[in-house]
Amino acid sequence: MKTTIKIENLKCNGCASTIKKGLLKFDEVTNAEINISNSTVTITFVGNEDTIQNFKNKLSSLGYPESGNNSRLLAAKSFVSCAIGKINPIVEK
Repeated sequence: MKTTIKIENLKCNGCASTIKKGLLKFDEVTNAEINISNSTVTITFVGNEDTIQNFKNKLSSLGYPESGNNSRLLAAKSFVSCAIGKINPIVEK
């Protein structure tokens, strides 16, 4: 299956790296594509519709909630996640 989620606080490749790492920790996820200009995350996974809420919860815990669900706390978390993603980016093979 594939789902696209519009998120808040996505600013740069550091954010994208953190998001991708976080989502790829799920055994069900086979790919995660982040579109910075559209603030969307497209997740390819094995599972059903119920699995999508787990992804949304993970995104929110990283500071990137689904569009319309932002708060100051989540915005602050996104800055930390962004910095971590810049320091420790994903290296594509």
